[in-house]
Amino acid sequence: MPRTAPTARQRRLGTELRKMREHAGMNVAQAAQQLGVDRTRISNTEAGRFGVSEERVRALAAIYSCGDKAYVDALVDMALERVQGWWAEYRGKLSASALDLAELEHHAVSMRTVQTMHMPGLLQTEDYAKAVFATAVPEPTDVQLRRRLSHRLKRRDVLDRDDPPPCRFIIHEAALRVAFGGPKIALGQLEHMLEASERDNVTVRVIPFSAGGFPNAGSSVLYTSGPVHQLDTVQLDTPAGVMFLDGETHLANYRRILDRTEELALTPEATRDLIHAVAQRL
Repeated sequence: MPRTAPTARQRRLGTELRKMREHAGMNVAQAAQQLGVDRTRISNTEAGRFGVSEERVRALAAIYSCGDKAYVDALVDMALERVQGWWAEYRGKLSASALDLAELEHHAVSMRTVQTMHMPGLLQTEDYAKAVFATAVPEPTDVQLRRRLSHRLKRRDVLDRDDPPPCRFIIHEAALRVAFGGPKIALGQLEHMLEASERDNVTVRVIPFSAGGFPNAGSSVLYTSGPVHQLDTVQLDTPAGVMFLDGETHLANYRRILDRTEELALTPEATRDLIHAVAQRL
């Protein structure tokens, strides 16, 4: 049966199959004829509305003359996913983009993020996250606040699993000094981040005020790496909602933005010293 609301990951699989077809110079009708199906089957598969089997992914790769085995194998792994993740329990209770973000983080091979005014979601304490959510417009109801908070805290589990992805958190000094919830909560947040920075899979670096301007300074960005570079994804928070980007040019541009930003950040050791100094003033 067709999906009424495919997830971002399901749509991404379809997008990659479309890219593969277009790279081969085939239109939908030609691909359908080669595969022996109706053209709507190709269109619906590329839109993520229809699932696709391992055999069909490999058949399409052969038709499109795609010889990148690692890429095709990664697409097959996506196609074979049938078990819903923990975020499915929030379907219909939170926005689809919140669920898509949790799924993106769950499947990431590695992550790198730049945050300018907030602590990264994966490093937020319960009190800090609650204080941040309380500033939302419109103000969330008590039920909405509890759901958003439980979802935010559950996302942190990705750092505690047996095979956690390496994560590089780049945070502007401004985020250290904006005391959401007041000094006590802000202090607890800084102490929690210092503890997290000791994890083997976590690197925390701060961009100090003294660094001046930096690329994309007005926005926060999350870059997640897939099992192959073609499956990397950029996630942006915008006033209009969450945005996911996966075009080759977008990915290349944001890799460069993150590289240049990271060059301006303090070392992990100097970062911990600065966090300690900010905490002592609270």
